[in-house]
Amino acid sequence: MFVAMNKFKIVLGKEEEFIGIWRNRDTYLQAVPGFVQFHLVKGDVSDDFALFATHSIWDSRAAFENWTKSEAFRKAHANAGEIKGIYLGPPQFEGFESVL
Repeated sequence: MFVAMNKFKIVLGKEEEFIGIWRNRDTYLQAVPGFVQFHLVKGDVSDDFALFATHSIWDSRAAFENWTKSEAFRKAHANAGEIKGIYLGPPQFEGFESVL
């Protein structure tokens, strides 16, 4: 199992707009080989930002990496650069392989 996470720092007051982007977005994940599950999770809110993370589970690191090179990935991320005023910097990726 492989867990892929992207952490996002979101401008205060833009949390619902950010959630709406993900709620209405077609990720194209359901048809991707090796995809298991996806969640958008909210973390703590600081004085400067609200913390969110995407959390996807894959059969393997290879399945995740294959998705990042796929047409489904390109389609899911096609409009990512057009969204302004919500993010405080780019997402921070973290990947984890299951050991137990």
